[in-house]
Amino acid sequence: MRRIVAAVTALLTVGLGVTDARADRQPPAGPDRPPARAGFDFTNPQVVATGLEVPWGLDFLPDGSALVAQRDLGTVVRVRPGAPPREVARIPGVVGGGEAGLLGLAISPTFRRDRLVYVCYTTASDIRIARFRLHAPQSLQVILSGVTRAAAHDGGRIAFGPDGMLYAGIGDAVVPANAQNLASRNGKILRMRPDGGVPADNPFPGSLVYSYGHRNVQGLAWDRRGRMFATEFGQSAWDEVNRIVPGGNYGWPVVEGKSGDPRFRDPVVVWPPAEASPSGAAFAAGTLFVAALRGARLWAVPVDAAGRVGTPTAVLQGAYGRLRTVEVASDGALWVTTSNRDGRGSPAADDDRVLRFPAGARQPQPPALLVGAG
Repeated sequence: MRRIVAAVTALLTVGLGVTDARADRQPPAGPDRPPARAGFDFTNPQVVATGLEVPWGLDFLPDGSALVAQRDLGTVVRVRPGAPPREVARIPGVVGGGEAGLLGLAISPTFRRDRLVYVCYTTASDIRIARFRLHAPQSLQVILSGVTRAAAHDGGRIAFGPDGMLYAGIGDAVVPANAQNLASRNGKILRMRPDGGVPADNPFPGSLVYSYGHRNVQGLAWDRRGRMFATEFGQSAWDEVNRIVPGGNYGWPVVEGKSGDPRFRDPVVVWPPAEASPSGAAFAAGTLFVAALRGARLWAVPVDAAGRVGTPTAVLQGAYGRLRTVEVASDGALWVTTSNRDGRGSPAADDDRVLRFPAGARQPQPPALLVGAG
C-alpha cells in the first residue's frame, strides 16, 4: 500500500509541475506558486521605491529584495521595503531612445549557486541578452547578440520558465514582415539554454524561435501547470493575451486580434489599445495579472485549472498612471512598477515607483469563467 501511495504521489507531483528549476532560488510559495488562496489588498500599497527612471525588468533575489532595471539609465538597482534603492550594476553599451534601453531582467533559477543575473538591452546596433555575477558586474557575458533593434517594438521581456530555459519576447523592430520570417529572430518568442545555446527540443531544429507571428511581446508568464501566456501590443485595433505553444504562429501582420483563420492561433483575450497596451504579466492564485500602460490599470484575468480564460476585470484604474511590470514575490505579495517617466506619461513628484500590494482578503471575486475560451 505504501508503494502504491508513493507512486500515485509521484505521478501527481510530475503532472502538476511541482518539480521546478526555480525551487533552488525560492521557497515553494514563490512567484510561480503563490499561496493558493491569496488575494491582494489593492487599497493599501507599500511604496518600496520612488524616484526611479522607467523601471522595466524586475525579479527577486532569495532574500526577498528585488533587482530592477532602469531603462533610460542603463542601471540595475536593488530595492527592498524600508531602504533606499542601491545601484548594483551599470550595463555597458546600453543605448536607449524611444522604447529602447535596458529592458528585461531575470534572476538565474540557480542563483544560490551561480549568482547570475540576466539582462536584455539595446546597443547602438542590436538587441542583446547578457548575464553577470551580482557582486562582479564587470563579468558581463553576452549570450545573444545581433538581433535587430529599433526605436520601438524591441520587446525585451525575459523570464526563466518552469523548464529552466530562458525565454525572450522580441518585437518586430517596426518591420512587420519579420514576424512571419523564421530566419529572423524579430517578432518572436525565443527559447534558449541559460548559456544562450539552442535547446534540443525547440520546435524548429537549430533555431531559438519558440513561437512567431508576434508584433511586440512584453509580458511572459506561466500558470501552475506550466502553461505559457504572453501579452502583446496590437497596432490600432486589438491588444492581446496569447496562450503560447511550441511552434505556434500568432498571425501578425496578417492578423490583429481574433480571426478564426486555422493557419494562426487566436488570442485568448483582446482589448482595445486605449484600455490596455499590455506590458508585464504574472500569475497568482489562478489569475493572470497584466500591467497596462496606456490603459493605466492592472488587469486581472481568471484562468481555471483547465486553462480556460474568464472575463478580465480592472483594478487600480487611473490610480498610479502607466503600469509597466507586475511580479509576485516569494511571500505572495504583488509588486508593480509605474512607467510615468517613459515620455508618454504624466509623472507625479515621486515617480517612477515600485509598489507592493500585500496578500489580503479584499481582492474581488473573479467572474464566472467563459467555457471554451482559448
